[in-house]
Amino acid sequence: MIKCLTFDLDDTLWDVSPVIKNMDIKLYQWLGENAPAYAQQFDISNFSLLRAYVVANFPEIAHSVTSIRLKCLEIGLSRAGYSSQQALQLSREAFAVALVARQQVTYFPHVWQVLDQLKAQGYSMGAISNGNADIHKVGLSKHFDFQFNAHQAGVEKPDPQIFQLMLAHQQLQPEQVIHIGDNPIADVLGAQQLGMATIWVNVLPQLWSHAFQADQQISCISDLPAAVASIVAATD
Repeated sequence: MIKCLTFDLDDTLWDVSPVIKNMDIKLYQWLGENAPAYAQQFDISNFSLLRAYVVANFPEIAHSVTSIRLKCLEIGLSRAGYSSQQALQLSREAFAVALVARQQVTYFPHVWQVLDQLKAQGYSMGAISNGNADIHKVGLSKHFDFQFNAHQAGVEKPDPQIFQLMLAHQQLQPEQVIHIGDNPIADVLGAQQLGMATIWVNVLPQLWSHAFQADQQISCISDLPAAVASIVAATD
């Protein structure tokens, strides 16, 4: 019997690309005002270069977008000439600004109606995300009962540990959960490895090129209740 629905967030409930673009702009503006040596030496494209450097050279934090961003800022500020202590302090302050912007999301159409409908049907619902959106700051507190992200878990999807943490916390078996997400590997394969049912969300169109399949797939959030109902009917 299905008791719980877990959701990925980025590119599942909203398009994350404009969110990250806005966050980078707000962050660069803050650096221009509070760490002018950085803005004088580097343009906004340096963020992506720093990220590639950090992921390649600090694999122990590659699972955490929070740790990656903090390390990027610290290294960038150091390269701009700030002392180690200054770079560390400024990176923390800058990240706080970035994190506020990170929560400014625009939901896909029909999300709120669908979440209301599924919640009314009695499912517990929560987020399992590799990102650092906060369910309480993006307005999901009314609908979601819990959240697990890669920074907290120490691993990122599709690692089974992050799903296992959720199952233990909710005292559930895999067959009692449907995981809903956009990423074929992180979401669909990751959840299927533990025996969870899956729904592939393909609102931002991508081609499926994998041998495995999700239990259901949707191209509009409005189709989610029917997809959930189909899985429930097949498992009862």
